[in-house]
Amino acid sequence: MGMMTDLERRAGIFAALADQTRLRIVDLLTLGDLSSSEIGTALDLRSNLIAHHLGVLESAQIIARTRSEFDRRRSYIGLRPEVFTTLAPPSVAPPRRVLFVCTANSARSQLAEAIWRDTSPVAVASAGTRPAEMVNPEATAAAARHGLVIDGDHPPRHLDDVLAEGDLVITVCDDAHERLGQRDDLHWSIRDPARIGTPAAFDATFDALVQRIGAFSSRLVACLLYTSPSPRD
Repeated sequence: MGMMTDLERRAGIFAALADQTRLRIVDLLTLGDLSSSEIGTALDLRSNLIAHHLGVLESAQIIARTRSEFDRRRSYIGLRPEVFTTLAPPSVAPPRRVLFVCTANSARSQLAEAIWRDTSPVAVASAGTRPAEMVNPEATAAAARHGLVIDGDHPPRHLDDVLAEGDLVITVCDDAHERLGQRDDLHWSIRDPARIGTPAAFDATFDALVQRIGAFSSRLVACLLYTSPSPRD
């Protein structure tokens, strides 16, 4: 057999952790190293069951055993330090610019642009498939409540006037995604706060975008850090 790919290894780890007992063992090992008998005592499991579950975790390269320096007959089980890094999806090569798109370019895409600008060094813009005449004042207010600024004097723009080669297009509303067909690169199904119109609705949309952008931008940051030149001494 050839070398295991990263995807195959991640799939093996997730499969191993699908069992509740093995997940409990991993939970214990996040706190410190344990012998098999200590794990059995903590989880009230027979030795043959502990041996089985540890064997599965070891085959998936989740745990490693080290011999006790004091009692050489005893081994301690610990998590491999790279396991949780391995579980994370791979980094994404940073685009020239991120372009957030919704229908009107008056709320969701504007909020996404403001959050992204505050989160990532990658350039950002926003646009709409059917732009409104002005930015929704509630979107401007929601951004302000979180210490961000949306330029209310900058009118919404049409996608065709903004889109440039190399843009990573992320639609943040279902209407835009379905109208664009294959023209977007990613789609985030974010509820339209203007349908309710309350500050709470806009804050909920803001929070949803913060979560999405935080998770996605962290994958770009990992790639940026890897590719950035080292500082000179």
